[in-house]
Amino acid sequence: MSLGQVVSDARKKARLSQKELAAAIVKEDGEPMSPQYLNDIEHDRRTPTSDHLIGEFARVLGIPKEVLYYEAGQLPEDTRGANVGEERVLAAYKAFRRTLQGK
Repeated sequence: MSLGQVVSDARKKARLSQKELAAAIVKEDGEPMSPQYLNDIEHDRRTPTSDHLIGEFARVLGIPKEVLYYEAGQLPEDTRGANVGEERVLAAYKAFRRTLQGK
């Protein structure tokens, strides 16, 4: 599933129109998201690039941020740039893959 599909499905489940959801998502500048930008996200023409917008979608739609980061192909902000060493990164990805595969 793509990030756009997750957002679209959650919006529909919440019985919100694109216009209503866009109005509820507040950008970094304090302004609401445009319905066109939301439409582009839902149709995978754009991906929210900021941690702030991922957080807004999580807040408004009740989706864990980690799920949105995963679908966006991004790492959560608290894991980026951590100086943990190659061994720990490999171990983390191994555990992540094992969990996803149900092993």
